[in-house]
Amino acid sequence: MTTTERRTCPRIRVRWPVTVVSDSAMVQAETRNITVNGIFISSNELLRLDETVPLCINPPNRQPLEVTGKVIWSDHSGVDNEEMSYGTGICFVEVSDGDRHFLEDLISDRLG
Repeated sequence: MTTTERRTCPRIRVRWPVTVVSDSAMVQAETRNITVNGIFISSNELLRLDETVPLCINPPNRQPLEVTGKVIWSDHSGVDNEEMSYGTGICFVEVSDGDRHFLEDLISDRLG
């Protein structure tokens, strides 16, 4: 069986701290990869599908990116250091022009 790649935007692997404010808790997470349209994070909390959440993404040597995203998938991804971890895909629904340009430039530089 072959799978069709649905991703249309280039992505880069990064490991940045992220704070997600869900309905039930403030979740500390870490990015695994990022595009101009979304992010894949790993955390110890399962986020609810279709929940819209504010995110504070902390790249090194830059002010945090304050974005709003929608959880498009969330799944058990394994055990890290004997703790359960979850992988979550989040599609950005609100990103400032400055943060979007930062991501575009960063991704272009890394892939170029």
